Amino acid sequence: MVVTGSPSSRVQGVAHGVAPGKFGSNYAPPLIFGVLLILVLCVVLSEIAEGGIDSKALAMLGVLSAVNAALRPLGAGTAGIETVFFVLVLVLAGRVYGPGFGFTLGCTSLFASALITGGVGPWMPYQMFGCAFAGMPAGLLPRASGRREVLMLAVYGSLSGYLFGFLLNLSFWPFSLDPGSSIAYLPGLPFTEQWQRYLAFDVATSLGWDTGRAVTNFVCVTLAGPAVLTTFRRAARRARFRAAARFEGTREAARR
Repeated sequence: MVVTGSPSSRVQGVAHGVAPGKFGSNYAPPLIFGVLLILVLCVVLSEIAEGGIDSKALAMLGVLSAVNAALRPLGAGTAGIETVFFVLVLVLAGRVYGPGFGFTLGCTSLFASALITGGVGPWMPYQMFGCAFAGMPAGLLPRASGRREVLMLAVYGSLSGYLFGFLLNLSFWPFSLDPGSSIAYLPGLPFTEQWQRYLAFDVATSLGWDTGRAVTNFVCVTLAGPAVLTTFRRAARRARFRAAARFEGTREAARR
């Protein structure tokens, strides 16, 4: 929680040109949501053009988005313990199907979940953004197999729990101005000092909550990761299109 200052300090915060929470709550979420939609569309079109996503992969994307949206409410989120928040489907699917798929799945999963649970609000675009950038790096991790791969994904899943909270705090920290606080954003300060303030804010407000998510992610991936990876890879193999048939004899006859 940000340390609040005196009433005069709050007036000074407004005098800086941005009312606390005004820009962040009214203008930024719709703008970020629109940018995310365009970005997701560009990623999907790019993956289709390069052959990374085909019609069957799009169908898989829809299925996994629905599964993730249905599983998410099962995690109550008490003390940050969100048993099926996004890591099992999002991180492991990003590992198997690639970074573009993981990025898109993060956005679509949170969007579908918000519609199902009634969680549509100014926080939704930031959650979509955070989950998208948690699923994408999973497809960029180095090659590994067996227990080494599961351990690597478990460690990354744990780090992604912290990454999600770190990114989500940016949804309101730059707009919660309070010159009387030592951890609030203060316009005019150099980047290094702003960065120190933000790190202190993250540690003071959400580190404990994010630790619960990180531990849960590590345990879930360690226990269920091998089975989920096997299922995803089996589905990926079966979903591949067969090579197009070529009729060489017919072509030679046509040339004659």
